Amino acid sequence: MTSGFVRHRRSKRVIATFSVFEADLLRSLAAQLVELLHNESAVAATERDPLEALLDFSGPTTEPEDPVLRRLFPNAYRDDAESAGEFRRFTEGTLRDGKARAAATVIDVLEEAGLPPEPTGEDLTIDVELDPETALVWMRSFTDLRLALGTRLEVAEGDEGYWYGLPEDDPRAQAHHIYEWLGFLQETLVSSVA
Repeated sequence: MTSGFVRHRRSKRVIATFSVFEADLLRSLAAQLVELLHNESAVAATERDPLEALLDFSGPTTEPEDPVLRRLFPNAYRDDAESAGEFRRFTEGTLRDGKARAAATVIDVLEEAGLPPEPTGEDLTIDVELDPETALVWMRSFTDLRLALGTRLEVAEGDEGYWYGLPEDDPRAQAHHIYEWLGFLQETLVSSVA
């Protein structure tokens, strides 16, 4: 199991070594996030003013249907649906693209580090080395991945007893272990960059 991220003394780059299973799991989670970000259709406004048409702010004006997307893109104005819709229309498309690019960066780095399309050897390890800018992209993606998984699992503050009480072979317990592992990776990445 990976020991997380550390900063290399000389190069100041952030490095980590993953088992091929861990690297493949990260790639799969990031790929699922990219797919989710691009799959749900946006509800575009039907009437557009000339400035809007010029700048092409054609994003959605309503909350996403998927609970994970609602968590990733919360309403900016809770008590003002019209302002929330306008804000969403001008920002959500760009935010979605940014989150998808961050997740794609995780995939690209893992594959450039040697993660094969279909890993077979259990002894293979994947060494990643992140420059400061890429480390920040990974941090953002870990945040998105944890939010997505936590939302799907319905993780709530103070519910550790529930999760630790589940049998090890329960799929929810296994998914929660992944959620915690992402938190560990995020924490070591933050510590190594600070």
